[in-house]
Amino acid sequence: MSVDAVLDASPQALARRDVARLLLGREDVGPTLAQTLRRLDAVWSEAEVELWAGGVLTLLHANAGARCLRAFARATDALAGRQDAAALARDAASAAEVARHGGSQAGRATLDALPAAALKLPGWHERAKWWAGLARLAREAPDCLAPVCERSSALLGHGDGAAFESFVAAGLKACGVDREKRRAFFTLQDPEARALLERAAGAVAFQDVERRLKLFGRALWGQAPRLAALQGAGVSAAPQRASIVGDLVRLPAVYRGVTGARAEPLYRAALAHALAHQAFSRRQRAEKLKPLQIALVGLVEDARVEALALKRHPGLKALWSPWHMAQPGDAMTAAFLMARLARALFDPDYQDDDGFVEKGRRLFAEAAGRLDDPTAARAIGGLLGHDLGQMRLRFDPKIYVPEPLYRDDNLGLWTFDDEPDQQADEIEQAVDAARLTPQEADEGREGDEPPKPEAGRAREAPADDRGVAIATYPEWDRAAGVERPDWTTVRLVAAAVGDARALEDRLDRLGGFRDRIARLVRGARVGKAARLKRQPEGFDLDLDAAVGAAIALRTGDLPDDRIHRASGRRARDVATVVLVDVSESTRDRVGGGTVLGIEKLAVAALGHAMETAGDVFAVRAFASCGREEVRLTEVKNFDGRMDAAAMARLAGLEPGLSTRLGAALRHVGAELEDVRSHRKLVIALTDGEPSDIDVTDPLDLVEDARRAALSLRRRGVDVFGVTLGPLAATDVFGRANTMPARRLDDLPARLSELYFRLARL
Repeated sequence: MSVDAVLDASPQALARRDVARLLLGREDVGPTLAQTLRRLDAVWSEAEVELWAGGVLTLLHANAGARCLRAFARATDALAGRQDAAALARDAASAAEVARHGGSQAGRATLDALPAAALKLPGWHERAKWWAGLARLAREAPDCLAPVCERSSALLGHGDGAAFESFVAAGLKACGVDREKRRAFFTLQDPEARALLERAAGAVAFQDVERRLKLFGRALWGQAPRLAALQGAGVSAAPQRASIVGDLVRLPAVYRGVTGARAEPLYRAALAHALAHQAFSRRQRAEKLKPLQIALVGLVEDARVEALALKRHPGLKALWSPWHMAQPGDAMTAAFLMARLARALFDPDYQDDDGFVEKGRRLFAEAAGRLDDPTAARAIGGLLGHDLGQMRLRFDPKIYVPEPLYRDDNLGLWTFDDEPDQQADEIEQAVDAARLTPQEADEGREGDEPPKPEAGRAREAPADDRGVAIATYPEWDRAAGVERPDWTTVRLVAAAVGDARALEDRLDRLGGFRDRIARLVRGARVGKAARLKRQPEGFDLDLDAAVGAAIALRTGDLPDDRIHRASGRRARDVATVVLVDVSESTRDRVGGGTVLGIEKLAVAALGHAMETAGDVFAVRAFASCGREEVRLTEVKNFDGRMDAAAMARLAGLEPGLSTRLGAALRHVGAELEDVRSHRKLVIALTDGEPSDIDVTDPLDLVEDARRAALSLRRRGVDVFGVTLGPLAATDVFGRANTMPARRLDDLPARLSELYFRLARL
């Protein structure tokens, strides 16, 4: 019986009679259901009890089993005072749907989790999304349903029912048919699962603000800081304090509970504090200091470096002040008292009559003349640690964290004589791994160029046996209507070497093809118009020249009659990436050759023409084997030549794998961010629409590639698709930016169209 049938039934349907006839006489469920019915008779009307009984019959007809029926009775006992009969009947129908696909045990697990879920999602319409996610799990990954139900409270604590449904969809899409990966994801052992939950709760992630933080750090201290996200280890959540090791600042992946407009100021406050440590602190030996003294020395050192930073940048006070929230009335524990001391040392207007706080403030004021001395904090902290120890207040170093929230864990201040603990080991290992990353090393030196903008939010990723991971990028999930962060991994694959001479010979045998492409590129007026001053004639006056001529007349000199401004020929100022699709489908034959063969000839002719014209350009080839393996081959770099070596790499391209176009577009867009040019252009040579082995609906990747192209256009990058096969990917590039070329002979005309449109933009 469906839920709608249950709800439409009248009291005369006598569902309760059927429950009594079929179930109440059974020893395994009869007593439990009879007891629940007696309770419901006391609080509900006959019609409401009838609805509930219809829900029981729905479970019975789904062959959910006795345990499932008893679980529904227990859930009813827990929820009857807060949920109406119609909602519980719908819950029963939803559990029956889960049981049909996942079995009786799955249905029982959902009903056991129902009371906790109903606390988080009291309205049925909110809870329906939770049930929808569970039903999908029952259909596609029934082995993961029980662990998810066990964690329902934690999962729903991060968002509503829609966020839960999106989380399930993301996990199924990310893990595919890999049972081990699925189980790690849905038991929250996978860091990606925890990151998705945090984002579902509206948290702003480190990756969302990383680029702006680097610019902020450079503005403060003249060089871009080395930054990395601080993730949790195993199933533990990410730490909530920054950590400093050497010149690397590791910030929390998310600050839990800090959402919206407050998140980025918190990241800035944390970075400013960490950079103050890097500027003014130095590591010291812990020697015989007790844990309480180490914590207090760190607290005073925090105040010392902030005082020095405020002398240079007074505006930092407005950034740090909102996070000092300790009050004199807080509970008398060591941690709370230390938070009050931290505020007292930072804010001279803060009033606190506690003797310990007053002594700390007095000692710090007396040391105001020698704040440049790093040993000052140790002397003050040692005295305060002795006093606080005499107060017999409980202090647990295992759970203590510095306050306020933006301050770091202070582990970077100390060198310990004994072996580091497990957490320190994890930090050191992460730091060592980060130091192997070239980009971060470059960004940490003085005099470098500004940090790279993260087009598409590129993220560095570790290397493995599938190639060198360059970055991770988001991808659009069409079904869920959300962008999945860090979803695809782009990996650099070494280029194979082919026969460059043979490719040149084939190009030469095409007659005037090379020359036509060269004339087209050379004649294109792409770039910015040159503004010419001091011209004898023009469309406007050159004010500087006119003033000079007037002065000459007043002083009796011969004036210069070149007092106009004019527009000259457009200067060539264009940077281009030619993106070549080398997926398996480019092996198909079209117009007397393969698609990839036509692409090679087109790129060779275009490359020689652009090099002759003096254009800055790069050539990239791509294919994919799932979201974690988008392979990229560098045929020619921006600073390289289209010489014999580049031609050999081009000739060595072979077809294979799939076409995850969106990730490739995001990556070449990120590369173009570093190139200084008036116009930026991506020309994608492909044989049709995107696809990949881990995506069942090709429209998902079409929509993702379309959004990637639109994102590049919003950043001033023109994106054109030249389709060399029977399909035209107009859905990706747009009708105006798609150039279908059925044969090689069509290519000059298509490129002519392309450059004509560029000249008009």
